[in-house]
Amino acid sequence: MALAIPSTAGQALEIFGLKLFEDEQTDTVAVVDPLSYTVLLEVSGADPEGALRTELEAASQLVQGSKRPVSGSIGLIQRANSDFEQLVAALYENARYGGQVQILIAGKRLADLPPDADLRSTGPVPVRIVVVPGQQFRFGNVNIRDVDGRAYTADAQGLTPGSLAKSTVILDAEKALVKELEKTGHPLARISGRDVVADHATGVINVSLTLEAGPVAPFGQTAVDGAQSVDSDFIAMMAGIPEGEQYDPAALMAAAKRLRALEVFSSVTVRGRENLTEAGAVPVEVNVSERKHRFLGLGATYSSTDGGGAEAYWGHRNLFGRAEKLRIEGSVSGLGSTSEAEDMTWHGAVLFEKPGVLGPASKFTSRLELEQENPDAYRRFSVVGAVGVSYELTEKQTVSAGVEVEYATLTDSFNIDQETITVALPLEYVRDTRDNRLNPATGTRLSLLVEPAHEINNGATFVKLRAEGSAYRALDAEKRFVLAGRVAAGAIYGAGLSDVPANRRFYAGGGGSVRGYGYQDIGPVDATGTPTGGLAMIETSAELRIGITDTIGIVPFVDAGMVSAGNSFSGAEFKVGAGVGLRYATPFGPLRVDVALPLNKGPTDPDYGIYAGIGQAF
Repeated sequence: MALAIPSTAGQALEIFGLKLFEDEQTDTVAVVDPLSYTVLLEVSGADPEGALRTELEAASQLVQGSKRPVSGSIGLIQRANSDFEQLVAALYENARYGGQVQILIAGKRLADLPPDADLRSTGPVPVRIVVVPGQQFRFGNVNIRDVDGRAYTADAQGLTPGSLAKSTVILDAEKALVKELEKTGHPLARISGRDVVADHATGVINVSLTLEAGPVAPFGQTAVDGAQSVDSDFIAMMAGIPEGEQYDPAALMAAAKRLRALEVFSSVTVRGRENLTEAGAVPVEVNVSERKHRFLGLGATYSSTDGGGAEAYWGHRNLFGRAEKLRIEGSVSGLGSTSEAEDMTWHGAVLFEKPGVLGPASKFTSRLELEQENPDAYRRFSVVGAVGVSYELTEKQTVSAGVEVEYATLTDSFNIDQETITVALPLEYVRDTRDNRLNPATGTRLSLLVEPAHEINNGATFVKLRAEGSAYRALDAEKRFVLAGRVAAGAIYGAGLSDVPANRRFYAGGGGSVRGYGYQDIGPVDATGTPTGGLAMIETSAELRIGITDTIGIVPFVDAGMVSAGNSFSGAEFKVGAGVGLRYATPFGPLRVDVALPLNKGPTDPDYGIYAGIGQAF
């Protein structure tokens, strides 16, 4: 669970999408000379499923706005005139080019009413819309050529002879033809001629399109408009469109996405100008609108097995004017499970990011963390310093490398107050094709981690490997039913279990792992029943995310996992948990409450687990 607090006065406090303490001011606009009306839509001809009527009703402002008065007789006539055009367009979209639309107001044809007609009566003005759809037309001859006479295949654009000749198909085909030319470096490509002829006797539409490609052109200079505190030269550099490179609309889209990812702008538009320079290049225009750079937030989590938690953070998105991000955060967990300060789990960190250190696709990251944690497996106090660089290989693929140094005091099954100094070199590859990172319905995510490490005090050198993949598939067009799955596996090589610092071993169990079990409680234990962690791990999860409404969903799920003390899983026990969750959609991700049962419960496992937080489980 989380809430966001605006950093400036005079704004509302928003929690879970609900605004609190907001000024009681409304944006309602008073209607001058209000006039009410009733409306009746009549559709003749065959429409057995009512699909055409539904589309006509959706296109009609008279129907959609019938419960709201218009501004006098003039307002009603204006709305009706607009309706006529919208209804004819809706018929064309259904391949009905011979249809008729007639609107009668107070029994008089719209075309016969003078602009200053007085329609007032003792009650609401009756409006009657009569639509005679006519037959549906199909494509006949389709001819697509450019100005030089070269022919293009019509079927590739959906203009197939014999198929329904919907106007939207023609318009979409035109857009697709222009986009294909733009992809080959023609920024001024356009449809220079369109001839659409309807043969009412045969119900056939003959289409002739003429393409004008225009010249192949390179990108010109990038100009920035709208920047205030963010450096304009930096914005142009981060757009990453090299001057002289051949025009490609995909480069403009990628530039806009890269600038939005900086999180300093509320809106970003990147486009090529319509006119070429004297040198024949396409100047690039970047228009931005900056958002407030300071942010403040609070959050909370809850688990019946691990207690409650709270976090707070403050940050700045544009520290030195080039989208440098500073974030200071703190959290505490295990609230309610202990009253002793030394048994509390808490975390504090300062994080800094600087984009563009090695070009537009790169980002420098650093962090300094202080942490105390006291799970069942060990007690730890640590200070961590880390630096790293990430680089986008493509829009969907990222690699990162870094250096991490950790000082820690650890107490676990093998050691009491052991001091460790660990140097690690994490290397990670991520491929992410999800359609939405907060609540994906399609796509996949794969991460591969290789982390060589050396513990200085006892001389242990080891390599930690971890791979995790998740996949999402919508089972219906509306994405109300989404099947989600996750598999993770890991292993540590080069050192024995007792030589690997306790916090770097593998564990399983808890809200982000195998629900229904305690945090880190799955795996080998010592003689006292305390988890020791392991050198190998496997986890898997499956969920069916069911949208009941636009904001509420239920999620039945099954999780499973096991941890082994060695590199093989001989003798390790596979633990399975299952349950159901409730989701409530908010602008910052779904709120999540899960209830899970351990299906092969051990003597120390809980009877059930309840987990609450923000975001999907994976």
